Amino acid sequence: MAHHALASQESYNPNHLLDILLGKMQLKNDAALSRLLEVAPPVISKIRHHRLPVGASLLIRMHEVTGMSIRDLRDLMGDRRTKYRLSDAQGRPKPEERPEKAEAGNYARH
Repeated sequence: MAHHALASQESYNPNHLLDILLGKMQLKNDAALSRLLEVAPPVISKIRHHRLPVGASLLIRMHEVTGMSIRDLRDLMGDRRTKYRLSDAQGRPKPEERPEKAEAGNYARH
């Protein structure tokens, strides 16, 4: 079974977050929660079984639906990280194509 990196944190428990959301939104089950969050039911199941982390887009959707802060939602699932790592590619400008290479193919041979 493949677990994601966040699952290695001892305090990480997405089930607690999902259970709190069920209670707060007065829902009967995970299927109702998946409909409310507009995700497929297997997503909730994979999160419950630690096969999928609660991603940023889902966390934002939970915030929109419940009105709870992102910090509170993260605290409920035990995510205590204060800093996040971004990949080296994120935030870096895309390399532009160099004009001399682009124009080189446009010259006709004599």
